Amino acid sequence: MAKEKVLITGGAGYLGTVMTEHFLARGHRVTVLDDFRYSRTSLLHLCHDSRLRIVKGDVRERATVKPLLADADTVIPLAAVVGAPACEARPRESRSVNVGAVKLINSLRSVEQKLLFPVTNSGYGIGQKDIACTESSPLRPVSRYGRQKVEAEKFLLEKGSVVAFRLATAFGVSSRMRVDLLVNDFTYRAATEGVIVLFEEHFKRNYIHVRDIARLFHFGMENFHKLSGQVFNAGLSEANLSKIELCRLIQKFVPGLVIISSAVGRDPDRRDYIVSNAKIEKAGFRTRYSLEFGIQELLRAYAFLKNSIYNNL
Repeated sequence: MAKEKVLITGGAGYLGTVMTEHFLARGHRVTVLDDFRYSRTSLLHLCHDSRLRIVKGDVRERATVKPLLADADTVIPLAAVVGAPACEARPRESRSVNVGAVKLINSLRSVEQKLLFPVTNSGYGIGQKDIACTESSPLRPVSRYGRQKVEAEKFLLEKGSVVAFRLATAFGVSSRMRVDLLVNDFTYRAATEGVIVLFEEHFKRNYIHVRDIARLFHFGMENFHKLSGQVFNAGLSEANLSKIELCRLIQKFVPGLVIISSAVGRDPDRRDYIVSNAKIEKAGFRTRYSLEFGIQELLRAYAFLKNSIYNNL
């Protein structure tokens, strides 16, 4: 495949740093637009690569976005206020970034360009017991974050020349680490405290490693004409797990872990569903990194990481 010029907004973030490294390693030129609010060091290990261009700026500013977009073959709008807690804490900002900035890109982009968009599968909200959500299942997002991502997906698809990936809950190590994601958080608590207090322990969700997300977007770029105009669930098909099942898996690697069930507590996202990833698998993509791999990777990282600086709030 010919090498492409890829624009990644939010390319210094949790997903973005892994994705930027992945695309560079495969010979593509990558421009990262980021405001670097969370980390000023996440891309340092890539600065030796002359194919990387870094622009510090605001994805909501037309004068910044327009020339970068005009020079891109593939556009990946990762910049977002991510997660239900962060969106509730900063509602106006989340609206301007998660919807407004994507509308700006949508208005400026050409349908000749490839656009790969990350959507959360929390858009399914609360699913039906033992019935897997497919891409045709109704979208019933509970959180502000879920509603904003679903709204953006809709107007991007209306214009066309886009592939939307409804991502499962991400996990794994990134050079812009996040410890507030469910697997990452539970593993951190297991490693540092030896105790996990669980509420809504039977709520289920799906999971995907951050490196598989990078592989997925590269697959989307390489197979764009086959996938364009469609949405795809993306996660580990063997990992539709409840919180208690996830904790028991972590317990295999932290044998002394104590799991305490609590009737007090409420997930701000309220997500509870299982997901079918059959469509993207039929298209040819397979995940590579298991939950077991990710938990062991995280345990190695948590030997030296501190939680307080690695979250989105």
